[in-house]
Amino acid sequence: MLRWLGRNLSNLLLALVMAVVVWVSAMLATDPNEERVYPSSIPIQIEGLDPSMLLMDSKPTEVQITLIAPRSIWTQLLINPDLVTAWIDLSGLEAGEHQVPIHTQVGLTPVQVTDLEPSEVLVVLEKLATQPYSVNLEISGEPALGYRRGVSSLTPSTVTVSGPESRVSLVSEVRASIDISEANEAIEAMLPLRAYDQSGQEVAGITISPPSVSLEMPVTLLGGYRNVVVKVVTSGQVAEGYWLTNVSISPPNVIVFSTNPQEVIALPGYVETNPLDLTGLSDDVDIRATLNLPDGVTLAGEESVLVRLSIAALEGSLPITLPIEVVGLSPEFEAIVSPESVELLLTGPLPILNNLTPAGIRVSVNVTGLETGVYQLNPVVDLLPNNVQVASILPEVVEVTIRVAPTSTITPRVTAAPALTATNTPSSRSNPTRTPTP
Repeated sequence: MLRWLGRNLSNLLLALVMAVVVWVSAMLATDPNEERVYPSSIPIQIEGLDPSMLLMDSKPTEVQITLIAPRSIWTQLLINPDLVTAWIDLSGLEAGEHQVPIHTQVGLTPVQVTDLEPSEVLVVLEKLATQPYSVNLEISGEPALGYRRGVSSLTPSTVTVSGPESRVSLVSEVRASIDISEANEAIEAMLPLRAYDQSGQEVAGITISPPSVSLEMPVTLLGGYRNVVVKVVTSGQVAEGYWLTNVSISPPNVIVFSTNPQEVIALPGYVETNPLDLTGLSDDVDIRATLNLPDGVTLAGEESVLVRLSIAALEGSLPITLPIEVVGLSPEFEAIVSPESVELLLTGPLPILNNLTPAGIRVSVNVTGLETGVYQLNPVVDLLPNNVQVASILPEVVEVTIRVAPTSTITPRVTAAPALTATNTPSSRSNPTRTPTP
């Protein structure tokens, strides 16, 4: 047996090789290899970056890969793009510029990477720097007249600036800013922080931790000054039919001063204006009012306050009975309205209602396009003055009978207008609709 194997070993090996060749040929015939460029660019991942280093730049960020793989493998790669990855390894690299080769991996076999475009990435590394800085407070503006600011406190008073060493080295100061113009009470605020170089230019590309600080600043009144409320005093009456609806003051409180602090302390907490005459006023008005101050007490700043008086007409109501007009009636028809008049209750400013005349109001029903028949229609009220409304209309619906006129010369019948009578009640305008009745 051994002799036979020895004599035929070469034949057996040749047969095995031929069998493998035949199998590979068969496989290639059914699943041929294809060389293609992967259709989408692969993002380049970063690995091995030293925590004490910062990656300042990395170009390019994607790579195009060319692969040789059987058609069945290509099908799976196209379905799941996560199987193809690319990365660069920055382990052990110091600060500076470096050309780093791109590594790739494909999660299926058999696959061969034949080309990378590009094959390297240019990276720029810089050492990470961290430096503590005291926070400087920049204050602009002045408190309101009679007030002064006290000693401010910042929490925290020291912060940390971190970033690339070249950027951190530019920082000269870390600053918080606030405008206290016209402040008249203690200030509590969160202020954002910014870093500046020696020339006063803001330094970008760094991180300040924490990014803001808490400010507390007392603001107090000086001796001899006091903040008091303004009380408006009026005299006389507005025009008949009108009333004073509101009084507003700007500013609502003022600062008073006396060389004798006891005189301002003795004030009741308010000061009055000199009387404002309302006689005959019938519209809103703005008045500059002076203040009635005790001897020895003066007003700090402005010598007067702006008082706005809001004046409106008194509201009333007026009942009126008016005839109903027919509009839109074809010449060959006549219309009979039942009832022939409606009772309106109008509301609005009394001065307007008192001068209202029936000739200025119309009540009508519109029969445009209607044929003969009996209809239930809503009367419409129009030609009302501004600010006058219809509170009610009785009845809300009237019956309108349309029929052929006895002769072609007959015109639509309009009921004569009865006399108007006035009473008092509120108002709203109705929107008529038409309902045909068989």
